[in-house]
Amino acid sequence: MMVSYRLYWTLWMFSCFGQYLGQDLQFPESANGVVGGSVVLAPDNPPSTSILIAQWFFATTPIIAVGSGVATVNPAYEGRISFDSNTLALTLQNLRLSDSGIYRLTLQTSAGETLAGETSLQVFENVSNVRLIGPEEPLIEGESSANITSEGTGTITSVQWMKDNSPLSPSNSIIFSPDNRSVSISPVQRSDSGEYQCTYTNPVSSGTAKLDLIINYGPEDVFIKGQDVVDLGVRVSLSCSANSEPSASFRWKFNETDTNVTTDTFTIDETDFTHSGDYDCTAWNSVTNRNASQRHALLVKVGGGGGGLTTGAIVGIVIGVLVAFSGICGLIVYLIKTKKIPKINQQQKEQASEAAQNTQEHHYQEPLDFQMTSGDGAILGNERNIYENQCETDDYVNVKHGFSNRPRAPAPPPGIKSSSCAPLRK
Repeated sequence: MMVSYRLYWTLWMFSCFGQYLGQDLQFPESANGVVGGSVVLAPDNPPSTSILIAQWFFATTPIIAVGSGVATVNPAYEGRISFDSNTLALTLQNLRLSDSGIYRLTLQTSAGETLAGETSLQVFENVSNVRLIGPEEPLIEGESSANITSEGTGTITSVQWMKDNSPLSPSNSIIFSPDNRSVSISPVQRSDSGEYQCTYTNPVSSGTAKLDLIINYGPEDVFIKGQDVVDLGVRVSLSCSANSEPSASFRWKFNETDTNVTTDTFTIDETDFTHSGDYDCTAWNSVTNRNASQRHALLVKVGGGGGGLTTGAIVGIVIGVLVAFSGICGLIVYLIKTKKIPKINQQQKEQASEAAQNTQEHHYQEPLDFQMTSGDGAILGNERNIYENQCETDDYVNVKHGFSNRPRAPAPPPGIKSSSCAPLRK
């Protein structure tokens, strides 16, 4: 045992002196390890000649020395290291944070050369328990601010923020803390809604936490979908929508009167004329405590095939008729004032009326009824019948008594046409 320690110290003295003789062994730039794990340190170009003495150091502290097939291990590393004589690799196990530092290998070859090289080791704690802490109160667009803070354990070498799987960058409203472990958004906008991610990393491990941020807004852009003009006796549905977070609730009014409908759809099973009017839909957001309304006019008409004129078209037609009527009345007044249509004065109207009345009385005056008898007592009839039948009577007398000439009938009274008789032939 004494020999081993003497050899150990001899080799250590020799190797320390040999550190300044060369840097011929090449190593990777650095090695990383995790607490409790293991790491292998080995040169990239071990010499081809035989090795007489090989020794590893941590800074200036000897770890192991190997010469003439005998290995001497520093008691501080007992049970934590191993050495490969072929590759000259040193394996460190059960790593500690204190193992981080510079490691150096020195060699004495059979050719009398002294070779040396060094590498570094960084030991990290695993990242764990990463989480995000966000605001507990509801966030309202344009009014609220949001602070998101990250927490985690382990060795943290970098912190990365993302939103909806895209990098989150600072802006006028997004500000990062100096250590990059928290984010402040003020004021929040609806575009800030989404999934936020924070990742803690080091060369040997990482941890990610996520947080959903909801920005409440609205309602706005209220819209009613449905027909404007419908036939009598059909089913009608009016659908109301709004842009809102969370989803808005709805209330309906008909002609300024509240209804019991509190859904997004107002349904009329069978229309009648009393359903014509204005339907108002009010959307309300219980979180933002805001509301917005929209009006829809419905006309129920008698028709056969749906469709029909819209309210605007009907109003336009009515206005057109009124304008046309007003134009005609104005034209008549103009023509009268310019004497292109002669006026009938009141006196002329009265005279024309009196003349028309006299003419009517003259034409409709009933003839006097009286009876006339012939010489033998026969009733000949009233005055009108006598003169109308005068020709027939005279003919009868002339034939009976042999007269060749018929006497002229007396003139008929006014209002009765005279009858001219043709002479009889024998």
